[in-house]
Amino acid sequence: MQDTVLSSEFSSSPELVEKLYQNGITRHYREGDIILDENASIRSIPIVMKGMIKVIRTEEDGREILLYYIRSGESCIMSFLGGMHNEKSIVKAEVEEDAEILFLPVDKVSLFIKEHPEWLDYIFRLYHKRFEELLDIINAIAFKKVDERLLDLLNKKAELTQSQTIIITHEQLANELGTARVVVSRLLKQLEEAGRVQLGRNKIILLS
Repeated sequence: MQDTVLSSEFSSSPELVEKLYQNGITRHYREGDIILDENASIRSIPIVMKGMIKVIRTEEDGREILLYYIRSGESCIMSFLGGMHNEKSIVKAEVEEDAEILFLPVDKVSLFIKEHPEWLDYIFRLYHKRFEELLDIINAIAFKKVDERLLDLLNKKAELTQSQTIIITHEQLANELGTARVVVSRLLKQLEEAGRVQLGRNKIILLS
């Protein structure tokens, strides 16, 4: 059995790990690649082996908002639900950090639920985590100002990448927050004047 993130995630079921590798297809992606687009058919479920993916929802007017990140060892619960019910994707999944992804055919997802309790538990844990993250998003949009949401997002990215230097454009931040670029640029300038960040070309350094 390969010593990977799956071996740690399903340590009590080596048989399940072997089946995941036997039935899945591993592919590599670069930052910015789209692995699943809105309205696309869901034929397989992505499990992130390395790197990170961000899941985005696009509104009719073209605005986007970040829903959650998928990290190593995790999968997309939206893909699980859509794939199992033969529905098209309602979200876009974009590679945030160069990634290695194992794609498991949808028909195997249902089969493994019947054969392996650990697989069902994995899905429920993902569902619980994503539900809490989406509640946080709703709470932030409803009760927090954009400057608070911006700082929260920067801190989240620093935590995920384990670096105080965040490589990102103002446009990308605006898309993830579902607001305008000019708003983000103005708020970042205010944060810089307050000594909270240092701005560079396509990068932001958190100072506190």
